Amino acid sequence: MKYLISKAYSMLILGAAVVSTSVFSAPEDLVRSSIQAAIPQYAIQSIELHKGTGLYVVSLDGGPVLHVSADGKSFIAGDVYRIESDGITNETELAKLQQVESMPLDNMVVYAAKGEEKAHISVFTDVDCGYCRMLHKEVPKLNEMGITVRYLGFPRAGTGSEAHAKLVSIWCSDDPQKWMTEAKLGKVVPQSNCTNPVAQQYQLGKAVGVRGTPSIILNNGKFIPGYLPADELAKELGL
Repeated sequence: MKYLISKAYSMLILGAAVVSTSVFSAPEDLVRSSIQAAIPQYAIQSIELHKGTGLYVVSLDGGPVLHVSADGKSFIAGDVYRIESDGITNETELAKLQQVESMPLDNMVVYAAKGEEKAHISVFTDVDCGYCRMLHKEVPKLNEMGITVRYLGFPRAGTGSEAHAKLVSIWCSDDPQKWMTEAKLGKVVPQSNCTNPVAQQYQLGKAVGVRGTPSIILNNGKFIPGYLPADELAKELGL
């Protein structure tokens, strides 16, 4: 009898250990369930461990970035700054902008630099906005200066709008570069549809802080919320 009780107790301890391991080996799941329960109005885009602080970085669709404790009981809303010898770096902002840098080039409308590329810019654009058209007129000059221009779609009126349909038609056309230029000259783009990244790029734009077009992200990580002439962009890029 004593042996049976001892064996049962050992099995209970072992079972508890297995449960404990399964629960605590995946703190991301605990963080996810806690945030979903606390603020269900936001969909979670991603959860990543921030090694510097031990907190979990939770990106919300249309919401703030959260830094959540491993037990899921506390969080801080806002940016994380890293203190360095020459100043401070906004790690949260850099992580957002890195999502733009990691976007496949095949998903963008790209105007490549002439000769050797010295720098590149990523531009969230809407074909109907006046300043987007002004910037597009500068593209040949930027290319001559060794700067590649990479366009991402950002229909200001949102997905499902007429502007969104125009951008989709450009991305799905036989020559996106040509039709991007034609659209920014006020010409009608032949209607077309296909699997395209415009809606995804629009959501990405909102996530990284785009509020209007053009919004320009330099390859050095700087965010420029508006139009700049080619010469000023080159200076911002250190050229």
